[in-house]
Amino acid sequence: MKTFALIGAAGYIAPRHMKAIKETGNDLVAITDPSDSVGIIDSYFPNAKYFREFERFDRHLDKLNRSGNGVDFLVVCSPNYLHDAHCRYGLRIGADVICEKPLVLNPWNIEGLQQIELQTGNKVFNILQLRLHPYFIELKDKVKNGDPQKCYDVDLRYITARGSWYLDSWKGESSKSGGITTNIGIHLFDVLIWIFGDVIETKVYDNSLMKSYGYIILQQARVNWFLSIDSKDLPQSNCINDQRSHRSIKINESIVNFDNGFEDLHTLSYDEILSGKGFGIDEVGQVIDLVSRIRMTDRE
Repeated sequence: MKTFALIGAAGYIAPRHMKAIKETGNDLVAITDPSDSVGIIDSYFPNAKYFREFERFDRHLDKLNRSGNGVDFLVVCSPNYLHDAHCRYGLRIGADVICEKPLVLNPWNIEGLQQIELQTGNKVFNILQLRLHPYFIELKDKVKNGDPQKCYDVDLRYITARGSWYLDSWKGESSKSGGITTNIGIHLFDVLIWIFGDVIETKVYDNSLMKSYGYIILQQARVNWFLSIDSKDLPQSNCINDQRSHRSIKINESIVNFDNGFEDLHTLSYDEILSGKGFGIDEVGQVIDLVSRIRMTDRE
């Protein structure tokens, strides 16, 4: 059994990590978050120690280290702009790190993490769960085994309605979240690069707080993409059925709605990491560079 500690326990994504740790038969021993709305932990690990202040969390993990019971993994679910700092912290306390997207906000932060990996001998693993989705695995195999000169036309739409709280939180600050292309789009961009190859060219037509859309040329795909957190952009069918999100990809006129199939992908990600096959730092360079360039367009 491996032991885990978690930073960012009150956030939206943390319960998926708690569930994954539980379902893989491991133990979460300590959590920290400046918000004490962490009651969800009782559903998974009621004996985990909670710390509102990071300094007390650090002291507790140091005590475990000195007693010979240091944690094996640190899970990072903090706000995006703190990810690289918390990854560095995890490596320095002798743990491997599992980090939610995005690993970093800017491509020049990647090298520093790689250097600390070399210094400590520990590893940082990314949650790139869409690469484990059966549909995308099948599509990647189809492209890999098909005509290498074939270019696919891809239309990507991801709309996930958010209330006014979103823009008033850290997620509404581009310098902290990376904007919606980073906060909600990065997994989709990553899986398209993984399937269709390197980024050749990118154009951004609009990049605001509420929505962003543009065009990407990959080695084997031309991608039109649209991301939005505005409920007005939801298809009419979603509004009728009171569905707050819509994800779809159209590839050469074949439409795939992949709103389903996400439930167990974090557990699958943990299975891969625990078996030594997780996605490391070297996997994310292109997508971090892409979303960083997209983000810079609203400053030009």
